[in-house]
Amino acid sequence: MDLETFWFCLIVVVWAMYFLLEGFDFGVGMLLPFVPRSGEERSTTLRTIGPVWDANEVWLVVAGGATFAAFPAWYATMFSGFYLALLLILFFLIVRVVSFEWRSKSESPRWRAVWTWANTVGSVGASLVWGIGLMVVCGFLGFALEPSTPRSQIIGSLFGIGVGFTLDEFALWLRLQDVYWSEQGRASIDVVVLAAILGTLAVINSGPLFKGAWWEIVIFVALDLALMVVGLAKGKTTLAIIGLLIPVPIGMIAAIRLAKPDSRWARWRYENKPRKLAKARKRNERWEGRRIRFQNAIAGAPDS
Repeated sequence: MDLETFWFCLIVVVWAMYFLLEGFDFGVGMLLPFVPRSGEERSTTLRTIGPVWDANEVWLVVAGGATFAAFPAWYATMFSGFYLALLLILFFLIVRVVSFEWRSKSESPRWRAVWTWANTVGSVGASLVWGIGLMVVCGFLGFALEPSTPRSQIIGSLFGIGVGFTLDEFALWLRLQDVYWSEQGRASIDVVVLAAILGTLAVINSGPLFKGAWWEIVIFVALDLALMVVGLAKGKTTLAIIGLLIPVPIGMIAAIRLAKPDSRWARWRYENKPRKLAKARKRNERWEGRRIRFQNAIAGAPDS
């Protein structure tokens, strides 16, 4: 192993330790306003990470210093190209640090509530920016560098961590509140399942074949997009997106089958067709029951 590979692996280990240990602290901050049932329980929860949260930040400092020492060109490019993202991370981390220190400065419930939410905002914001950043950087490196073993596996693992950070909180992005264990939080499960399907299709190189004359490609793409638009209008989001890669038969199924009763297509086309609307509702109830049982099996049932 040459020195460059050694430093690369060492930096990966340091980053992994940071995400592993600080990820626990982020999780505590995210749940702080919701899981503890009283102010005393929130203080106890914060004390569980009180002795270690600042020590876990040292891994971030070490990772940055090691990158600067071993790969100065990489460091300069990263800190220049991702200046805004790193500035956002710094902002959210500062908010977290201030909330830890200032929350205990007063016994006022309102004061403590403000800094509890500040800790949550800092934790959520930092994890989202880290996740999106890892997805973008590792995805770009995978395409641009075409790395060999073991770097390809390392980059792929980091990309997966980034995807996990972001997709797991999709429902929070969508609603700007923590709804993970409620019915609205099912959006996160839907997106994770969709990402897994699209990732599998990408791995097996499945997709439409854009071959032939330019006008044939234009017609094919137009038909492919038309099938997706109809599928989306019928409320079949997952099938419509997958159908963009597999227009036959998935895209056609999404476009031809009955629409969901609460979709735009149903409001446009079924308003004066009560029998078709009733059939759509009956079919939707059957499929929703199967979907909910599947989600409960892989992610647990939401709180009632």
